Amino acid sequence: MKDDHSSPPACDCRESSADDSRDRPAPESPCDAALATYRRALVAGSLPRDQVTGCLVTLHLMVADRESPQSMIPVPPETASYAALAPLQEAILERRRTLRATRATLSAFEALYADVHRTQQPVLTRLSGAAVISRALDAGVAGCREEVRTAHPGGGRPPGVLQEALTRDLRSLRRGVRQRTIYQHTVRSDRATLSYIEQVTAAGAEVRTLAEVVDRVILFDRDLAFVPFSDAPHQALRIQHPSLARFLARGFDEAWARAVPVRPERAPLRTPVITSDLQRAILLAVVNGETDASIARRIGMSRRSVAEHMRKVSEQLGSTSRAQLGYLVATSGLLED
Repeated sequence: MKDDHSSPPACDCRESSADDSRDRPAPESPCDAALATYRRALVAGSLPRDQVTGCLVTLHLMVADRESPQSMIPVPPETASYAALAPLQEAILERRRTLRATRATLSAFEALYADVHRTQQPVLTRLSGAAVISRALDAGVAGCREEVRTAHPGGGRPPGVLQEALTRDLRSLRRGVRQRTIYQHTVRSDRATLSYIEQVTAAGAEVRTLAEVVDRVILFDRDLAFVPFSDAPHQALRIQHPSLARFLARGFDEAWARAVPVRPERAPLRTPVITSDLQRAILLAVVNGETDASIARRIGMSRRSVAEHMRKVSEQLGSTSRAQLGYLVATSGLLED
């Protein structure tokens, strides 16, 4: 059977030749010439062949008169419909058979694909619970070959968390694994975090700080990473896709290049650069209309410290409202490099 499933050129006889009619979609209503010709044929009983439009022949509405080969006689539409529609219906059935066969073939490959990937380790795994996350991090440290990168927002970390990290990090450093960590500037005033930093830097780790750290991330080499799964506590996402891990590593390296080294053995920890970075971050937040609570979360300091800083800047600029303060900060030149 010829694989031609296009609709018959029902009534485009006035607009196209017979050669290209099969490539054109059928119109929704018959042409005036076809209607007029069919009416004349019904009234007269027959018409000369050369007066019959091609679309009437295609639709089987006019057939040759056996008794007079040069004439054509009209056929009732319900009779013509069988001959006109049968090829289309058969083509539709054939397409449906092909569709079912293709689906069955693809399902076999789907089963094969699922079977192969079932044995592979998932690239994204949700970890729930502090104990589960701790074990996963221990495994990451044990398998790390070259470098650990970590970034921690929120200022100082709890002493218990720092103690657990210290044991793990010192073990890694003794194996010759490089470790780089980014904190926020505010950890320079946190005793517990400074004590941790002093011990790991003495063992060879490198620590730097920024005014802001976007989010927590822990990277082992360039093929394993851990990030928060959500804002809920003790929820993490383990990433074992090299492309995603490399993407996170590039972001870390860019932040590292902008960060300021922490050297606990050298004083003072709060240098003019650190103070300037913190002030700039706070003032930018004020210009953007953030509240003291929002700024405190982002900068990693207490809300009281942010409020005190705002009070001093307000006095310096002579501001009497938060809206006025934002305007004065933006126009005062305090944000210029």
